[in-house]
Amino acid sequence: MSHIVIEGGRRLEGTLTVQGAKNSVLPILAATILHPGRTVLRGCPHLSDVEASIRILRHLGCEARWEGEALTVDAGVMSRGDVPEHLMREMRSSVIFLGAILARLGWAEMSYPGGCELGPRPIDLHLTALRQLGAELAEEGGALHCSARRLTGREIALSMPSVGATENAILAACGAEGETVLLNAAREPEITDLQDFLCAMGCRVRGAGSSTICILGRRQTRDAVHTVMPDRIAAATYLAAAAAAGGEVELRRINYRHLSTVTAALHEAGCQIAGGEGTLTLRSDGALRSVPTVRTAPYPGFPTDAQAVLMAALLRSQGATVFVENMFENRYRHVDELRRMGADISVADRVAVVTGVPRLCGASVRATDLRGGAALLVAGLAAEGVTRIGDIHHIQRGYEDPVRDLGLLGARITLEEE
Repeated sequence: MSHIVIEGGRRLEGTLTVQGAKNSVLPILAATILHPGRTVLRGCPHLSDVEASIRILRHLGCEARWEGEALTVDAGVMSRGDVPEHLMREMRSSVIFLGAILARLGWAEMSYPGGCELGPRPIDLHLTALRQLGAELAEEGGALHCSARRLTGREIALSMPSVGATENAILAACGAEGETVLLNAAREPEITDLQDFLCAMGCRVRGAGSSTICILGRRQTRDAVHTVMPDRIAAATYLAAAAAAGGEVELRRINYRHLSTVTAALHEAGCQIAGGEGTLTLRSDGALRSVPTVRTAPYPGFPTDAQAVLMAALLRSQGATVFVENMFENRYRHVDELRRMGADISVADRVAVVTGVPRLCGASVRATDLRGGAALLVAGLAAEGVTRIGDIHHIQRGYEDPVRDLGLLGARITLEEE
């Protein structure tokens, strides 16, 4: 079992290029099967979730190969439309293949997805949207059987702006006859990136970034090359790390507008932040103060994926900060691990109160989920002594190489292989 070992107490200094976005590339990988030809994804991050998607593509009969940071997918031959349980259990985002397979083949079979245990995340919104497009769905023995003799575009109003349901509806609508109008759609930047990829491939999608998205289905597709957008959550993690440890860090290949709520909170905490075209710089003396209540919300609100790393950054702040988690029920699983390091955090239902302490102490901890693991990285950099993080496979789902990246910024951090 591998561990990440951090010797805390060192300031972070330097420049870092942000990896491609995990939450963008996964639906894009599913979208590649809409085109019976070749697509190239540049800036594709090497993540365990990406590898899980590649295994699904290969199971379906597609070809996928790496050439440096570019991933080429050839979906010219797609011999099957079923995804077995062992592949579905590897990640929550595997359900995004449902709409794409249905659009390409007219049928799909898969079990319910796995991923981080963050509480109930039902896919009923996904299934409702597919049914409205004309799909017939049945559940048998924990498996979904989906078929559609003909998908037909129509107006679909989501009951809430679910990112996954928005993406699945878009992909299925690309295979529907006529126009689909998606109302109350999620507005995340990653959905805009999906739209850009689909348009490069010949599909006709417009409106991403707003709550109304229009898709004109059954368009002629073509080979395409697309560069994956930068990962705003990875960027938020490294900003939080620099805020907690102190120092000056410049991030490159980043859209600072995508991070406005995160940078606003860090500015309130006492950091100096400057954004330019494709760059973002943070300066911190490590002496932070509490910030007004942080409430997670769909974009453009504060991202739930950045809640844990901001919490970790504020563990030594002056005063108390209240976090309200509105997106997932079990998003505070990292709290017990942070307490092992001396953090003062109280939790009641969806509310967590972080009261700053003078010092944190290194400890042996384990990542409970992806973003909770990232929070341990941030806390370990600000702690005195050595922090040893186990169960790092969670972190590897969304961070290409945090040991390399933080090491480039001057952190004393190593990967221990056992």
